[in-house]
Amino acid sequence: MNRAMRALASVGFAVVVMAATLSPGGATLPSGLTNTPLASGVNESGGTVPTKEGTSIVMAQITVTPGGSSGWHSHPGGALVVVHDGSLTVYEAVGSKCEIATYTAGQSFVERPGEVDQVINTGTVPYTLYVTFPRVPVGALPRTDVPNPGTCPGV
Repeated sequence: MNRAMRALASVGFAVVVMAATLSPGGATLPSGLTNTPLASGVNESGGTVPTKEGTSIVMAQITVTPGGSSGWHSHPGGALVVVHDGSLTVYEAVGSKCEIATYTAGQSFVERPGEVDQVINTGTVPYTLYVTFPRVPVGALPRTDVPNPGTCPGV
C-alpha cells in the first residue's frame, strides 16, 4: 500500500475512533485523557501548504503589541496561522502589487512558501497567533527576513 493510501486509511481509522469515543453509544469513554485545544480558526485565505518528508514541522506562539510588526519576511515551507486574540493586517508583496488582508480572533490564514509579507498589529490590544511552519529544512529557521520590496507604500 503506498504512502497516500496508508495516510487515508489512518485518517479514516482516526475518524471512526473519534466518532465511537464521542458518541453517546460508544463502547467506553476516555479515561485519564485531557484534550486542551489551543486555538481554532476558519481558513480565510484559500491557500494550501503540503508537507515534505525529511523536513521539520515547527510550531510557535507569537504575540505582537499594538503598532508592532513582523518585519518583511517569508517562510521556506509556508505557515499555517490561527489568530487566537486581537487583529492584524497582512501586507503581501505580489509582483508589483500590494495585497492587504485583515484577520481577527477565530480566523486563520495560510502564508505560502516564499510569499513575502509584513504583518502589522493594527488593533488596540496585542494579538496572539498559533503558527505551524511545515517543510522547514532541518537545522534552518522557519522564517527568512527580507528587504522591503517597495510594493506597499508606507509599510
